[in-house]
Amino acid sequence: MKKLRYLILSLLVLMSFKEVLAQVVSADKQREARELLRQGNELYEQEKYTDASVAYKKALNSNRDYEKAAYNLGNALYKAKNFKEAVPYYESVATNSKDKTTKAEVYHNLGNTLMESKNYEGAIDAFKKGLRNNPSAEDTRYNLAVAQKLLKKQKQQNKGNKGNKDDKNKKKNDKDKKDQNQNKDRKENKSSKKDKKKEKQEKQKVLRGKMTPQEIKQLLESLNNEEKKTQKKMNKKNSKGKKIKREKDW
Repeated sequence: MKKLRYLILSLLVLMSFKEVLAQVVSADKQREARELLRQGNELYEQEKYTDASVAYKKALNSNRDYEKAAYNLGNALYKAKNFKEAVPYYESVATNSKDKTTKAEVYHNLGNTLMESKNYEGAIDAFKKGLRNNPSAEDTRYNLAVAQKLLKKQKQQNKGNKGNKDDKNKKKNDKDKKDQNQNKDRKENKSSKKDKKKEKQEKQKVLRGKMTPQEIKQLLESLNNEEKKTQKKMNKKNSKGKKIKREKDW
């Protein structure tokens, strides 16, 4: 029984020690994160935004739930024109923050960041969320109106570009169709010439006497008959001669 008590007491002491150790480690990490945040702020004031971003990221590595570090990191990335990289840090703070004033400011900055990336629909949504948390934020209201105008202009340009693209595609299709018809005509002309040449060759074969043996025999017989008739006519003509005038018989 004493051994069991001793064991339980030992476990409690060990657990308490671990909790205390965890708290000490956590406190050290939080102090480190605060120190890195101060370094980042100093660099930010000096407009060394890239170096400030590094310090803020280190602060988040020491304390991933450090809201100020995430918010300031988003601002530093925005200033360094790393707009796409800044977006998730703003979104994280806006989602997790319980303070309406902070949420309104973060949504305002998020809207500006999305505007820089020409994501006007996302910017409009962010500005509206900012106004829900702070309806009196006139700068957010103004930026919302600007984003809405830019979105309208973007849609008109996209529509115009689509129309121009369709015209180009139509012209290209018409040209391709014309080329195809021309190729077809050339092929037909070539085929027609080929057919005419073949026809001419066939005629030449006939003229050269491509005849059957029977046709040749008939032709020879016809020639012989014609020759005999001609000879007979010649002989008859020669036998008549000239008519002789006879003297009168007294």
